[in-house]
Amino acid sequence: MDKNDIFKLIHTVELFTNEAIIRWTKSFEPNIGISPIITLSELKQNGPQKQSVLASKLGYTPGAMTNIAGRLTKLGLAERRYNENDRRNVFLAITDQGITVLREAQQKGKELRIELFQVLNEEEIQQFLSIYEKLLKNIKEQE
Repeated sequence: MDKNDIFKLIHTVELFTNEAIIRWTKSFEPNIGISPIITLSELKQNGPQKQSVLASKLGYTPGAMTNIAGRLTKLGLAERRYNENDRRNVFLAITDQGITVLREAQQKGKELRIELFQVLNEEEIQQFLSIYEKLLKNIKEQE
């Protein structure tokens, strides 16, 4: 196994991913970025959560999460909910408008991926899928 080939592969995958995110960001309105969309997705899947929990789950710093939450609440895509028993506990929750924007973002992402991957034939798609499934399985086994 040539380490240079592995690093070239990793670098190429990162470049592709970055280019895909840039294209998605440019094509999606409102232009709020990928991190807020990832946050909205987490809130939709798992319900209201403390910002500190979200930051930890998603790999953001507490400061970055504060900025993301502020942007989402300002746009009406999320709201802060207070615990009735302890008002120090503040949870971030997705709004109906946030769900709508998330769905639009996901649809735009699907369209972009179809466009980007259309250069692959069926055999290449199956190979790509098989490789990524193997890598994902390996990661899950290490947890």
